[in-house]
Amino acid sequence: MSETETKKVTVDADTIPIFIMGKKYEVPESLTIMKAMEYAGYKYIRGCGCRGGVCGACSTVYRKPGDYKIYTGLACQTVVEPDMYLTQLPFYPALRADYNFAELKGNPEEVFSLYPELFRCVACNACTKVCPMDVQVMDYIAQLKRGDIEAAAETSFDCIQCGLCASRCMGELPQYHIAQLARRLKGAYLMPISEHLNTMVSNIADGRFTDCIAKAKAMDLETLKKTYTEREMEPATGEESWTPKEATCL
Repeated sequence: MSETETKKVTVDADTIPIFIMGKKYEVPESLTIMKAMEYAGYKYIRGCGCRGGVCGACSTVYRKPGDYKIYTGLACQTVVEPDMYLTQLPFYPALRADYNFAELKGNPEEVFSLYPELFRCVACNACTKVCPMDVQVMDYIAQLKRGDIEAAAETSFDCIQCGLCASRCMGELPQYHIAQLARRLKGAYLMPISEHLNTMVSNIADGRFTDCIAKAKAMDLETLKKTYTEREMEPATGEESWTPKEATCL
């Protein structure tokens, strides 16, 4: 991100002081950290993704006045507090193992070989405490040390790859990369084969959707918007007996 001259947005709220990377700003108290930084004149170049709390790009570290504790959160979700002192970590360097996924079999020994630092974990639980998604990071590391890939994949399911766990790890583990490997192994090798998925892959390979995609790409913007808003939608009740009237592009 960079500090730049931007037009201030009018917000109907009292202002509070916050410190962004060492500099004091007055911002409306109702804003999230991300919106407050933009209000203060910062333009996001990196560290901003979905703005919905699921991509992990805007991990933020901050302290509160008179409090020794380091707090963490996502800038797009965390609301500013008076005199908070913050900085962002849009990327934290962590080693990711290099492997050919197609050559793996889904065995615990593969995880051990690719990430031997797994056994450097000292069970301090700093990783769990720093996680903005409340993932039990230490628990899935322990599950992997026991060779339980399926349990680790389930425990780490809500991980958004922000990397804050690695920033606080005494054993210097790249926990989020290890967890991603566990989820990939479970999905590819440990779960039952999905016939629906195989059917869809075959349909794509056979070119079933080629004409539909070409037609959509050829539409002007207004026609595309109209087609989207008038599309047939599955009932909100999720009726199992429902089937679309037109399934050419499905």
